Amino acid sequence: MGDALCDRPRDQGALGRYAFAIYFPHNPTLMDHNQGQIGAEFGGVGGDFRNSCVHLSDIHIWAGRTRQPVILGKVSGRHGSDTRRITECAKTPAPSLAFHPMSTATPDLQTAATIIATAKSMVATAIQALIAAGGPDKNQTLAYDIAHVAAAVETASSLLDYGAKGTIEGNITCAFTADMVHDFVSRLIGRENMWGVDPSKLSSAHDFVQTYRAPSFLASLATEQGPRHLADDFEMVQDTFRSFANKVVAPRAEHVHRFNEDVPEEVIAGLAEIGAFGLSVPVEYEGFSEGGEGEYMASVIATEELSRASLGIGGSLITRPEILTRALVKGGTEAQKHEWLPKLASAEVMAAVAVTEPDYGSDVAGLKTTAVEAPGPNGEAGWLINGVKTWCTFGARANVLMLLARTDPDRSKTHRGLSLFIVPKPLGDAHGFMFTQDGGGKMEGRPIDTIGYRGMHSYEIAIENWWVPEANLIGERDGLGKGFYLQMAGFENGRLQTAARAVGVMQAAYEAAADYAQNRTVFGQPISNYELTQVKLGRMAVIVQASRQFSYAVARLMGKGEGAMEASMVKAYVCKAAEWVTREALQIHGGYGYAEEYSVSRLYVDARVLSIFEGADETLCLKVIAKNLCDSANK
Repeated sequence: MGDALCDRPRDQGALGRYAFAIYFPHNPTLMDHNQGQIGAEFGGVGGDFRNSCVHLSDIHIWAGRTRQPVILGKVSGRHGSDTRRITECAKTPAPSLAFHPMSTATPDLQTAATIIATAKSMVATAIQALIAAGGPDKNQTLAYDIAHVAAAVETASSLLDYGAKGTIEGNITCAFTADMVHDFVSRLIGRENMWGVDPSKLSSAHDFVQTYRAPSFLASLATEQGPRHLADDFEMVQDTFRSFANKVVAPRAEHVHRFNEDVPEEVIAGLAEIGAFGLSVPVEYEGFSEGGEGEYMASVIATEELSRASLGIGGSLITRPEILTRALVKGGTEAQKHEWLPKLASAEVMAAVAVTEPDYGSDVAGLKTTAVEAPGPNGEAGWLINGVKTWCTFGARANVLMLLARTDPDRSKTHRGLSLFIVPKPLGDAHGFMFTQDGGGKMEGRPIDTIGYRGMHSYEIAIENWWVPEANLIGERDGLGKGFYLQMAGFENGRLQTAARAVGVMQAAYEAAADYAQNRTVFGQPISNYELTQVKLGRMAVIVQASRQFSYAVARLMGKGEGAMEASMVKAYVCKAAEWVTREALQIHGGYGYAEEYSVSRLYVDARVLSIFEGADETLCLKVIAKNLCDSANK
């Protein structure tokens, strides 16, 4: 064995300068070669690696993140003449590696598909029970749990095609499916009668879950993030936005967060230069979208990469103008499209969304802000707007507000009495602003301090007799009463983009945790050597890739004009998952995770907002997912 492995200097290891570990299949014990000692008994025989005294049937050595075995050589132990095979992975250089046991489990996608189908049928049965009990409003806890289970099941279902593309992909799919079943059962047990389902239907999944939730299996995935399988064009999008995020966004992210600064203008200018604001603007209006799958996929990929660097000054920047863009594309006049879309694509005009009010959040049908027809300074047709909007993100820096107001005084018409306006305004100071119009109009913005998601800033904006021309009513006269539907056209994709933002935040948290675990020594060894750390990292990797692939699947659906329901589901699942991933990433950092010195603390507080904006989690689950599932079942 000395000739095969052990005669190289210890500081280089057996494979040159590659971090690696050795796993003995017949005894799940790990060894750090740089320490030299095995220090355990295998069949009654101890061993010292440096003295060539290892006696096992197979020794697997891997480096980097790919573990496709190739024959490296044969070894002879001093206690026997038989040879032992050594397998080595591709020598992908890595500064360090989280040590973990190699799982012997292989993907079982057929069983995974069967389990997912069973889970879907159980959700359908539960929906019937929910309907019979009076629906989501009368059974909110049940409806909420069903919605989250349905979202997780749909996430697992979307992974099946991904899982068929390779062994790593299959293992990720099986691990996520097992995780989904575990979550399902935890919500179901003790409430079986409410759900109206028989828990024993999942009993056939027991062995599958036991295999793919096993600590050793999850630990084996700790450094296996899995390939994304993007087409070449989308790989280029990913590379472009990752490079920009790493070079321009990331170096500024911590400073903006700690000092509650504004989004740097060089970030806005740089994003405009690489076309970020024109991804959803059709090419005929000087944007880059040619419609179809590509439009949504490009936005999802770009949003993830920017959010990986910063949620506040990266990923969220392109969602504000996109919401207005989609409202204009859906319901704007040709004149409005030619006026506003090129300006949005070039960042000549930056937009903020003014929908939420102090007494009305997700319940937009009850909005009080009014728009009343009134002549302008020169007698031209227009509207006077009065009311208060809150949580208006980017409200100071924006050149225009996409504002939802009541144009029909008959409040019984609820959402059918709302219209959507483009409201121009000057650029304001981030710490508060007040503007006046010649005709007496006034707009005052007060910043709302937040624990995270800093840079864009959110505002409460009081508007008094602020006049806008008739041409700024989206759709003009044909847009009266259609504002709710137009803003929802933007918000549906906004939910998908929020899921992509969550994936970016999770990816950053996973990378930070993995890096810290490899470099932090506790009780004499890196914490990446410990099973609990490996299992946490493995589950993180699985959840991140599952969330990413589900967002891709929804993007493809939306490119076909479908997927509104799935967009709500991907937001519901992924944004809650981001809370767990960032929490555990912070926990792996220990006390340093609680310090602003490490970016993981920023990721943790940023993740918390994801299940609140673009549709609060509870409202999304009750009023959208559960309601739509009930409506579909009644058809």
